[in-house]
Amino acid sequence: MQKEFFQAQRQAALTQARILKQKDSRLVLGRGAAFLALVFALAAGWDGHALGWVLAALLLAGFCLLVRAHARVRHTLLLTESRLAVLADWLSRFDDGWKELAASGESYRRAEKPQAEDLNLYGHASAFQYLCQARTRMGRDQLASALSPVPPARAVILARQQAAAELGRQGAQVLAVQTCAALLPENHDTQPLLQSLRQEFPAISPLWEKLALLLPVCLLVSCLLAAGGYISWLLPGLLVLWQFTLTQLFDHRHEDVLAPLSALQDTLQPYAAIFEQLEKTTPQAPLLQELQARLRPHEGHPGATASLRMLARLTSAVSARRNFAFLILANAALLWDVHCCTRTLRWRQAARHDLADWLVAFARWEMLASLSTPFFTRQHTCLPELLPDGRPQVQGWGVISLLLPEAQAVPNDMDFAAGTCIITGSNMSGKTTYLRTLALSAVLAYAGAPVCAAHFALTPMPVYTSMRIADDLEHGISTFYAELLRIKAMIAASRKGTAVLLCIDEIFKGTNSADRIVGARAAITQLSRPHCLTLVTTHDFELCDLQTPDDRPVRNLHFTEHYEGDKIAFDFKVRPGRCQTTNARYLLRMAGILPAAATKPPA
Repeated sequence: MQKEFFQAQRQAALTQARILKQKDSRLVLGRGAAFLALVFALAAGWDGHALGWVLAALLLAGFCLLVRAHARVRHTLLLTESRLAVLADWLSRFDDGWKELAASGESYRRAEKPQAEDLNLYGHASAFQYLCQARTRMGRDQLASALSPVPPARAVILARQQAAAELGRQGAQVLAVQTCAALLPENHDTQPLLQSLRQEFPAISPLWEKLALLLPVCLLVSCLLAAGGYISWLLPGLLVLWQFTLTQLFDHRHEDVLAPLSALQDTLQPYAAIFEQLEKTTPQAPLLQELQARLRPHEGHPGATASLRMLARLTSAVSARRNFAFLILANAALLWDVHCCTRTLRWRQAARHDLADWLVAFARWEMLASLSTPFFTRQHTCLPELLPDGRPQVQGWGVISLLLPEAQAVPNDMDFAAGTCIITGSNMSGKTTYLRTLALSAVLAYAGAPVCAAHFALTPMPVYTSMRIADDLEHGISTFYAELLRIKAMIAASRKGTAVLLCIDEIFKGTNSADRIVGARAAITQLSRPHCLTLVTTHDFELCDLQTPDDRPVRNLHFTEHYEGDKIAFDFKVRPGRCQTTNARYLLRMAGILPAAATKPPA
C-alpha cells in the first residue's frame, strides 16, 4: 500500500461525497414539498373533503420515509467526510505535512526521559507524530509506552511484529476502522465514563419494576374507559399525578444513574461501528485474535457491538429528557425516568466490566495499527530480526531514518558488535543523523514496528543516549554538568553486566579542548566493556587512537565532504577509518567570520 492507494481512495471518496451532497439537496427539497402538501391535505380534510384525510395519511407516510432516507444519506455523508479526513492524514505522511498532525505526543515529553528527547520520540516532528493512528487517549498512551528505549520481553516484541505486519497487509480494513474512529472527539478520553460506571447503585427491587410497568398500563386503560364514558376522568388524572409524583420522589437517584449517559450520545455509535468492523475480521496474528476474542459474544454476553448499540439506544432515550415538555409528559404518562434508570442499571450490571476490556482492546489495536504505519508509507521496510541475548550486536543494510523524507534520505549500513567505535567527520557531514538513525531504529524494533531498511537485526538491549544536552538554570546545572550526569548514568548501566547500546554525540563538547580529551578518554575507557556497544562522535582526532582496557584499538568510522567549485557538498555516507579533513575554517570564511582572503576550498 503506497501513495497511489490512498490517492485512489481519496478520489473515490470525493466522488461519493459529491453524489451524496446532491442526494441530500434533493431529499431536503422533497421533505419540504411533502410537508407543505401534507399541510394542504390536512386543511382539505378539515374542510370536509374525505380524500384530504386519505391523501394526508399517504403524505405523512411518504414524509416519514423521506426523513428516514435523509438520515441515512446524512450518516453516509458523515462517514465519507470522516474517511476523507483520515485519507488526508495518510497522504500528509508522504511529505512534510505530517509534522502538523494534531497527535504530536507533546504531553509525553519528560525531563527524566532524555533518550526520548535525543531521538525525537515525542513532540513536534517526532516518531510518535509520524506513527500515531490512535484517536483515543488510551490508544496514544499505549503507543507512547511502546516507544521505549528499554526492550520488553522478546515474546512481546515478536507478537507485536506479527500483528503489525498483518495490519500492514490490510489497508482497506484499517481504513474502515479509522473512518469510524475519526467520528470520535480528538484524543477521546474514556476514563470519566469508566469511573462513573464503577460507582455502585442499589438494585431496583423486582416489585418496583413490575409496578413501573403496571401503572402506565392502568393509565392507558383508564383513559380508554373515560373516553368511552364508563368512568370519570378523575381516575386518569389521579394516576397521572401519582406517576409524576413518583418520578419526582426518585429524581435525585435517577440523575445520578443517568447523568453519565448524557455525554455519550456522540461517542457510542462510533464505538459500536468500530467494534462491528473489528468483529468482522478474521485475524491470523495471535495478538489480534486475542483482541478480537474480547469483543465477540461469549458466555451469554451479547458482545461489544450488540451491547454498545443497546446502550446507544438507551442513551438516545435518556437524551430526550433534555426537552422539558417531553420530560414532564413522558414521566407523567410512562414513568420514563424509572424505565431508563432500570434499563441502565441492568446494562451496567451486565456489561460495565466488559466495557473497560473492550476499550482497552481497541486502544491496543490502535497502538498496533500505528506501529504498522511505515508499511503503508515507505517503499523499503523490514521487520527487525532479534539476535540471541548476550554480546550486543547491531546489523543494518540500507538504513534510513523514519523522520527523513525517503526520497532525500541517504541509506547507510551498520555492522557493530561489542566494543567501542569512534565516528569522526566534518561539520554537517551526517555523524549525528547516523547515530540517531541507529538508536531510533532500535527503539522502533523494540516497539514491534518495521524499520526503514533492507535488513535490520540487533540484540535486544537498553539504549542510552547523550546528544541534545541543555543546561538547567532552575537547578543550577550547566550544559557540561548535564552531560556528565548522562555519562555517569551510562557508566552505572555498563556495570550491570548486561548488554547495552550507548550513543554519545560530540562527547564533552561543553568544556575546553584539553579537559574534553582527558575526560573523554577516561569515560570511553570505562564504557569499553565486553557487554557494551559504545558509539561516540567527536571532532577530536586524538580519540581515534584510544585503546580499550583489553588493549584492543577502538574502531574508527568517518564521514567526509567534497567541494563543487567553491561550494561544500556532502554525500552523507559512512566510511571505515578516521576522518582526514576538516571544514570549520572554510565554513567560517563562507559565513564572513574569518577574512575572505582565502576562500579556496581545502584540499
